Amino acid sequence: MSEMHCPNCGDLVSPAIRHVKMITCASCTTTLLLEDAGARAAGEQGVLHDVPMLFGPGDAVRIETTSYDILGHARFSYGRGSWDEFWAVDGRGDPVWISVDEGDLILQRLLTRADWPKYDGYLRLKSILTYNGQRFQVSEVGTGTCVGLRGSFGHQLTVGESYRFLNLQGEEGDVLSAEIEGNSYEWFLGRWIDPFDVEVQMR
Repeated sequence: MSEMHCPNCGDLVSPAIRHVKMITCASCTTTLLLEDAGARAAGEQGVLHDVPMLFGPGDAVRIETTSYDILGHARFSYGRGSWDEFWAVDGRGDPVWISVDEGDLILQRLLTRADWPKYDGYLRLKSILTYNGQRFQVSEVGTGTCVGLRGSFGHQLTVGESYRFLNLQGEEGDVLSAEIEGNSYEWFLGRWIDPFDVEVQMR
């Protein structure tokens, strides 16, 4: 990929991998959308107040037998608190999200449309569906608002934008999550990770 420069401050922006669609400029507070013609300013990156974290953008972590490069960090507020989402890629360059909420970690991957769970009616708290032979129950329904961004991401995120979400707990420990914006859905399948099983390899 050819070099790109921040249209706001002029500093060099170097996307790390083929999946990157959005990046925050390290020199100013601008978020940039990466397009064929270059980089386009897309807003502010918000404020990420420093709090103790296991890892951050630029780190490599090992979870079980797989290593992940942490590329982006987004924080979402849900009113009474907040949680952090880290966008990362594995050794094959495939993207994952690592969610961190009050010390609990979930490693999850985006599902293709063909792999979405199928159900009748509307999902609400305590609704149950079956996915891949496993029963999942809706354990959380809420709204998250993006309050800060740092690093690179595979799609556009906007500070101040709100998203509805559903979290479903599986009887075998897996987690299904949906992110909803208007009539647009994204589904993710993940699993809980013990923080003591996360090895930070580089900082």
